[in-house]
Amino acid sequence: MGEPDDFNTQIINEFRANEGKVGGNFEGAPMVLLHHRGRKSGKQNVTPTMYLPDEQDPDTIYVFASKAGAPTNPAWYHNLTAAGRTQIERGTETYDVEVTEITGADRDRIYAEQARRYPGFAEYETKAAGIRVIPVLALRRA
Repeated sequence: MGEPDDFNTQIINEFRANEGKVGGNFEGAPMVLLHHRGRKSGKQNVTPTMYLPDEQDPDTIYVFASKAGAPTNPAWYHNLTAAGRTQIERGTETYDVEVTEITGADRDRIYAEQARRYPGFAEYETKAAGIRVIPVLALRRA
């Protein structure tokens, strides 16, 4: 197992042991576990990520394919958009969600709010500027 897998495994284990809460760099941040099947490998994966809850709809959250500002989108983004549906773990609940990519002014507004709350996301956007627009996905309870 490589270092990113070890790091993710630790976060996943901590998340599940503490009713969806984790410490360290993610202390107090809303976290979700994304389940997704590899488009090429067929392998079932779980990826921890931060999310932003929708202010009007408690059944919708937003996730950000930031990959820390890397020049390419993370594999989970491609897997989720190809599938259109997935399962997430949020707090102590596991449930199915529909996946929709948010674009344009709505995407910009949602991303700006995430960057305001968590300045690391502003840094990711700066790193990716001119290379790619960091995707925002809405996950709605199915």
